[in-house]
Amino acid sequence: MRSAEDIPAPPEGFVPHHSRGAFSKHNGPYFHRLVADGAEQAFFVLPRHCNGLGIIHGGMLSAFLDGLLAAAAARAARAVPVTIHLSLDFLDMGRAGDWVVGDAKTTRLTRDLAFVEGRAQMQDRILARATGVFKLMRRRGD
Repeated sequence: MRSAEDIPAPPEGFVPHHSRGAFSKHNGPYFHRLVADGAEQAFFVLPRHCNGLGIIHGGMLSAFLDGLLAAAAARAARAVPVTIHLSLDFLDMGRAGDWVVGDAKTTRLTRDLAFVEGRAQMQDRILARATGVFKLMRRRGD
């Protein structure tokens, strides 16, 4: 019998993502898969990720998508992105016991800003879509 924190093997190609901050480590664990363009991440929905109705908490999806979009911005800009705007549309509901997989791509990049869009889905259902704007933090001289 599995405990509430047991996580099955991730979807093909996904590996644990260890380079996240304390907040994300507390919410995770998260997994990522290297792709040619953008970012892909996943998490297995545990009961602690759900609200009182038993569906994935909107805050969990928000935190997941914020990190996912930031990863795409970081990869495209080779800089540290800081969220300055995040917009989400919740489209469907999911429950504990399955994987949420997200993908994101940078749509526009300036010297100081990255514009990114992405989505989170469970199987073939899109749970949420997001757009974000990120301030690109660089060291002096970069």
